[in-house]
Amino acid sequence: MTMTAELSVAVWPGITPRLLRDRPESLAEYRQSGGYGALADTDHLLSEVQASGLLGRGGAAFPLAVKLQTVRDNGRDASGTVVIANGEEGEPASIKDRWLLRNRPHAVLDGLRLAAGIVGADRAVVYVSDLPAADCVGRALDEISADLDSVTVELLTVAPGYVAGEETAAVHVVNGGPAKPTDKPPRPFEEGVDGKPTLISNVETLAHLAYLHQHGARTFRELGTEASPGTFLATITGAGRTPALYELPHGIAFADLLTLHGVSPDNVRGALMGGYFAGLVNRDIVDATLDHETVRALNSGLGCGAIGILTDDCPVAVAASVLAYFDRENAGQCGSCFNGTAAMAAVATGLRDGVATQEDLDRLKRWSVVLRGRGACATLDGAANVAASLLAQFPDHVQRHLENGCQTCRSGAFTAARPYEVESVEAVVAV
Repeated sequence: MTMTAELSVAVWPGITPRLLRDRPESLAEYRQSGGYGALADTDHLLSEVQASGLLGRGGAAFPLAVKLQTVRDNGRDASGTVVIANGEEGEPASIKDRWLLRNRPHAVLDGLRLAAGIVGADRAVVYVSDLPAADCVGRALDEISADLDSVTVELLTVAPGYVAGEETAAVHVVNGGPAKPTDKPPRPFEEGVDGKPTLISNVETLAHLAYLHQHGARTFRELGTEASPGTFLATITGAGRTPALYELPHGIAFADLLTLHGVSPDNVRGALMGGYFAGLVNRDIVDATLDHETVRALNSGLGCGAIGILTDDCPVAVAASVLAYFDRENAGQCGSCFNGTAAMAAVATGLRDGVATQEDLDRLKRWSVVLRGRGACATLDGAANVAASLLAQFPDHVQRHLENGCQTCRSGAFTAARPYEVESVEAVVAV
């Protein structure tokens, strides 16, 4: 493992890296590795994507093949399709997309080219908020315009924000509007940019597509599990350690990852999963494997691959900070979300500070159920996940706070404005 003051980056021991490398990749190096190879048969590549089982890496883990097929089919009845590479990394605890765009922009652009070829798009957009990443992508586009199979690719930057990376917000920006989600239906695969069926894919997903094009579905499936094939990029924060970006095979033991990261499993209280969206999970995570099916069975999720490890931090205080973040970052355009996130944050903050009542907790539990699905985007769902998981996963901690008996918070409560944020990656290196 190599390390900087900001971030350590490493590949799981014993595997050949697919996405991470030891330095930023040049165009010549990418071509030498097989990148930008001819797309001779889009039907064949789509069948390889189907066989690979490649799931989206942006958070929802939706099968890429289904997205590709749906946009392709819808495009036959429309005046063309559009593809968006979504690199607006809204989760503060995640760094993978920025790392890829800064260090391997050609892998992302190659995947974007291939996705455009499959769905029949002649227009593509790289959508980012990180300015250094935008600079890297811009330079890469200047180098390879002839390698994009006549697809016009534009680079679009937006101010960073939690909701800015939501798929309808991305479409809204490309169409000239603000970076705020819009009501659904229609969803972008039905009617997106300029009213055309639009594929929106996370930049890590596109980099995996480029790898798949070079190596095939059988090789892609050599790592991972049957239901969660391949590798994924995981941002690991918390536990008093330097934040790390790892390339991991799906299915590894979380306890083994803790060992690699230098954290004793005995000291772990739980974890904040999927960035902020998937909520909290208790010590059961220590005995779990990191694949979608196993983490889902814990009523949580891998999401974008960001995991905050809780050791000394109180889960009640962490939940209060995350809910306060959702309250500040919501788009302010849906009353249920604007008011709901504020109400849940207020109860969680009161609980952290030892002033909440049982009636407050009863309301929080009810809100965590009835508010789901009421906003234009998933921000309210993420807040509900955090509230519900705190109550279900850490009842003893909740009870201690109800009695104002949490010694951890009495000694100085966790109050981070952006919990487990990866703040700077100016000097990222990899192994």
